[in-house]
Amino acid sequence: MSKVIILSGSVRRGGNTELLVNAFCEGAKQNNEVEIVSVADYKVNPCIGCNSCFQRENHECFQADDMSIIYEKMKEADIIVAASPTYFYGISAQLKAMIDRLHTPMRDIFHVKKVGLLLVAAATLPTVFDAIKLQYQLIIDFFGLEDIGMVLVKSVKDKGDIKENIALEEAFQLGKSLS
Repeated sequence: MSKVIILSGSVRRGGNTELLVNAFCEGAKQNNEVEIVSVADYKVNPCIGCNSCFQRENHECFQADDMSIIYEKMKEADIIVAASPTYFYGISAQLKAMIDRLHTPMRDIFHVKKVGLLLVAAATLPTVFDAIKLQYQLIIDFFGLEDIGMVLVKSVKDKGDIKENIALEEAFQLGKSLS
């Protein structure tokens, strides 16, 4: 049994990203402990690149925000799944802020070995996810992580557009495949 943390990057409640995350979560809960960390529920400031966390006790960030709560959750995770709507070929700013705040030596005590990716986009362009996929692969390569897979869904603009999409079953099966 693995501890799975899903970083959900949408602030729109009940939207397509949340529905995709919930499908993945239902599958993953069959054999794992799963927790959704939604950007809608936490106030996380962007990293300012001061690197003070490299000098501070326990490598804590000087910013007093909710990232300290998320760090505690990440310390227990075996698998991290990033989920986001796609805006201008990138993940949401809120999710990017969380990820950027992992630029801390504190991450060295995390025991994450695997990562996954769930993305939705209103666009139908064949390249809409390419920039995100490249950054994802660079992170995998740099940290020596294992890719559990991705579910990428185009043409889901309005709230609920994903409801009849096969991607919900794909996300469920990806979650179910984890051990």
